Amino acid sequence: MSKLKGVILVGVGAASYGILATIVKFANNSGAHTSALTFYQALVGVVSLFILMTLQYRKQPELAKPKTKSKLKLLLFGISMGLTSCLYYISIQYVSVSIGIILLMQSIWMSVAWEMIQQRKLAHWSKLVGSLVVLIGTVFATNLIQQDVKLSFIGLLYGLAAALSYTISLHASNHVEKQIPSITRSFYLVTGGFLTVVAFWNVQIPPNLDWMIFLKFGIVLGLFGTVIPPILFTRGIPLIGLGLAGILIALEIPVSILSAHLVLKEQISIMQWFGVLLIIATVVFMNSRKSK
Repeated sequence: MSKLKGVILVGVGAASYGILATIVKFANNSGAHTSALTFYQALVGVVSLFILMTLQYRKQPELAKPKTKSKLKLLLFGISMGLTSCLYYISIQYVSVSIGIILLMQSIWMSVAWEMIQQRKLAHWSKLVGSLVVLIGTVFATNLIQQDVKLSFIGLLYGLAAALSYTISLHASNHVEKQIPSITRSFYLVTGGFLTVVAFWNVQIPPNLDWMIFLKFGIVLGLFGTVIPPILFTRGIPLIGLGLAGILIALEIPVSILSAHLVLKEQISIMQWFGVLLIIATVVFMNSRKSK
């Protein structure tokens, strides 16, 4: 029963991430500027996590508070969180949401490369093969095999930059200052992301702020982008293990594509679905040894 609970928690967390791009693009089509949307998302995350962190310390005063060095380290790694949102949301201005999520998921093979550089040794053969298959799946999923398809170079560049930033963000979430309570870690990481969003968009933010946009889109983006997933992952992953969690997190891909198809009416070909399934199958394969 506890394992089923863990599966549901992690699955819902992944699905939460999956709907973000569709909300942003829908909001853009409604006249909302990306600078305001990313600002609201980060702001709601910081405020919500601060409240949760304060309540946790009141209930458990014995919990150790992070030292200044730990806070600074988390704030620094939080830069990657803020950059991921900014770069990803810019990329979907030039490419479809379905292609944008595939570009973001290049973090799968980037994480393998990051791990090899960090550990200074060759990765397990399953990870190397998996990384290659992800690239092959990307060719199909982005429809590059069709000669008449033209993808925006700027969109591709922003999408891949978002994937690299996302890779660093994943590393920070899983490895940096793990001795600190998860909500506290999330607060400082998201605060670093918030400061990055402010620095990235700077003067573009004030003229685009609008209470209606905040109420219609900002709160939802903040909750589903920076609050709900970390809490669900923190509670769910210990119940099912990292291997199964890694497989479930891949749900972000089909959820993102399906939401874009239903809400934004984006068309997805059979060839693209083949590429998506190939990538998901690769994630399952790469994590199967862990889940066993």
